Amino acid sequence: MLDKRKFYINGQWVAPSAPRDCDVIDPSTEDVCAVISLGAQADTDAAVAAAKTAFETWSVTPPAERRRIVAGILDQYNQRAEEMAQAISLEMGAPIDMSRNDQAPCLPWHLENFLTAFDAMEWIRPLGPHAPNDRIAMEPIGVVALITPWNWPMNQVTLKAIPALLAGCTCVLKPSEESPLSSMLFAEFCHDAGVPAGVFNLVNGDGMGVGSQLSSHPDVEMISFTGSTRAGRAISVAAAETLKRVTLELGGKGANVIFADADDKAVKRGVLHMMNNSGQSCNAPSRMLVERSIYDKAVEIAAEVAGGIKVGPASEPGRHIGPVVNRRQWDQIQGFIQKGIDEGARLIAGGPGLPDGLNKGFYVRPTVFADVKPGMTIEREEIFGPVLSMIPFDTEEDAVRIANDTPYGLTNYVQSTDGARRNRMSRKLRSGMVEMNGKSRGAGSPFGGVKSSGRAREGGHWGLEEFLEAKAISGWDNDAG
Repeated sequence: MLDKRKFYINGQWVAPSAPRDCDVIDPSTEDVCAVISLGAQADTDAAVAAAKTAFETWSVTPPAERRRIVAGILDQYNQRAEEMAQAISLEMGAPIDMSRNDQAPCLPWHLENFLTAFDAMEWIRPLGPHAPNDRIAMEPIGVVALITPWNWPMNQVTLKAIPALLAGCTCVLKPSEESPLSSMLFAEFCHDAGVPAGVFNLVNGDGMGVGSQLSSHPDVEMISFTGSTRAGRAISVAAAETLKRVTLELGGKGANVIFADADDKAVKRGVLHMMNNSGQSCNAPSRMLVERSIYDKAVEIAAEVAGGIKVGPASEPGRHIGPVVNRRQWDQIQGFIQKGIDEGARLIAGGPGLPDGLNKGFYVRPTVFADVKPGMTIEREEIFGPVLSMIPFDTEEDAVRIANDTPYGLTNYVQSTDGARRNRMSRKLRSGMVEMNGKSRGAGSPFGGVKSSGRAREGGHWGLEEFLEAKAISGWDNDAG
């Protein structure tokens, strides 16, 4: 068992102000794999104070020097990538091959994209030819609190910490207490890369403790949060008293609209995408809307694909899916599956209980419901597990109406060989992102939603600008530089 009780504050690993142990559970085995400490107000205050002091120098450090130091984090990752993959797999249950190929590599992918965006950044910009002596200066907002989830831990840490550091902000990171090990390794990367003391700090804790303390702290200028919509609302309320900037990346209930002219692999692709990471992705295509003329065939394919997905321990190599993160999550997903049955949806794959051959660990059977009606619980609620709802539709307008009839608006998906139809659908769907025909968004594309999915825009130059303030300056002396 790993002893990870210390926090990273002001460039050092320090003991908590008061002991409050928290077990980190390996979801594959239900065994304790590490112990961390949950921070108290004194720990939060110390981290914020260190960040506030460090901001005075880091904010005016030349951009090229900030870039050099942050690029060093990538060098550290490249030396210790396997450690990162193992940490993620252990703490949240991603199968080791997925952790190596998808989870851990989020760090270099996003970091390199941010460096590209950084190189194109104009820190002092002309307002326009109509005002030759006006400038817009882009300046760091100040001390930022980063609160990250357990499902894609390094993806979210990188999307927040890297642009904040490049922008000239100083940070206090509170990772999820369910998956803190990868974030503590990230702190080691920052330290070994030469990030100055106080610029990056880490305090473990839960939402009610350190999360709430950061959200209401008078010396924190901004909260960047990824997690549940419920928690996002609470953070917004807490932050309002001190008028912080709040950026939220929250839940989703994505619609995957499959038209009759979609390619032959559209249904299979949608099922596999839904089950990836054991369904624990906010942008999962959890509602499959299928044109009625091909609906029966799609149901057949979906049942076959889901039935062929293997479930197993995170430590084993292979293309299986692992457990969900904890007992609470498992119980909640089981409740949704039972609710689907009780409300009359047709269960065509999976169902309640553990998969065959597994009697320990938080494993969920890949589950598909057909004939789901709009308004059913499983159609409305974000389940955050490997559970897919299939819904027939008759017309394009019908598909848009069903897809948009949700409180969420993160990612929607369209499958059609008709380019004009795809373009129309992409504009009609109410979401921050639309992915079509299985094509992923490009490097530097912003990640974020609308409505109850929050309105953050993470990634690329949008992600950098979230941590910057625009200062309007008049009377600029062009000759003085």
